[in-house]
Amino acid sequence: MAGTNPSGTVQDVASKGEVPERYIHIESDRGALDAPLMAAPVIDMALLSSPSKSGPELEKLRHGLQSWGCFQVVNHGMSAEFLDEVRRLAKQFFDLPMEEKSKYSREENEIEGYGNDMILSNQQILDWTDRLYLTVYPKESHRFKYWPTNPERFRYFSQTFTIFRRICRNELIRDEHCREVLHEYTANVKLLSEKILKAMAISLDLNEDSFIKQYGEEVKLDARFNFYPRCRNPDLVLGVKPHADGSAITILLQDEEVEGLQFLNGNEWFNAPIVPGALLVNVGDQAEITSNGIFKSPVHRVLTNSERERISLAVFYLPDSEKEIEPLEKLIDETRPRLYKSVKNFVGLYFQYYQQGQRPMEAARI
Repeated sequence: MAGTNPSGTVQDVASKGEVPERYIHIESDRGALDAPLMAAPVIDMALLSSPSKSGPELEKLRHGLQSWGCFQVVNHGMSAEFLDEVRRLAKQFFDLPMEEKSKYSREENEIEGYGNDMILSNQQILDWTDRLYLTVYPKESHRFKYWPTNPERFRYFSQTFTIFRRICRNELIRDEHCREVLHEYTANVKLLSEKILKAMAISLDLNEDSFIKQYGEEVKLDARFNFYPRCRNPDLVLGVKPHADGSAITILLQDEEVEGLQFLNGNEWFNAPIVPGALLVNVGDQAEITSNGIFKSPVHRVLTNSERERISLAVFYLPDSEKEIEPLEKLIDETRPRLYKSVKNFVGLYFQYYQQGQRPMEAARI
């Protein structure tokens, strides 16, 4: 049974000054901000989508996903101003009083809602982060008891517009304005994810729908808003433990000022730079399986900072849990034999392994 963190939120822990032993990593797992910058490519979606100019960009994409498992994407259809609004939305939620945030606390054995690590064992090292985890697509999967009504932009109403009074410049504002931020971001990320998956397939000389068809019609998008409080011992504590994602792909909106995300390449950690206006995209375990190991699902982690808080928003593109995920037949031959078994409900397996700092990919390997 998965329990909740008995020490409360990380924001509460951070306010008391001392770092409990449950958050302290062994020396070999600790991070350092002075790592070199990673050389993952910056992909221009405008070029990638252009029939006459896509060739070099497709080659950059394939090389980046083979060597780094990730890339940064620009010209993705969302303005820098809109991305800033999404960041403000996240910050406004985590700045709320604890009494307000606790209304959306996740329940035992639940992923969705506000909280931090699920406790699966007494030996588990905890992440220095609080999260708000929401299923944002499809609309039928919205569980509104976990969706904050404050700030109001979180709430997506599908029917008539309503006028709300909000303490913001003492004015009446329309729901048609405030409701759209998260909904619009979700719609844009879904469209971007599909374009990227098509480009990934084309880069492997496959039909553009090869990945999307395998992932099924009942795909899901889960959003995880992350808040990393200041930590007085950043040399001992990680914001997020080393892990790879259980998604097909993950699209990350980074903090616009504070670095902290690192990727493992070989035996060395590299800092992910902040590229203005860009989103960071990484392969998840399920796309590594589908590509028969050609694309790499990278191990990554998040460092803590003694001086500044940090926020981010990850959206996970998750295949239909009832579909079997397996290597595409056209990517299996004598020179590259099949590397993975067929797996179903990979995400359920993933969370069991993640909290213990292990990778479920080992269970999928042949």
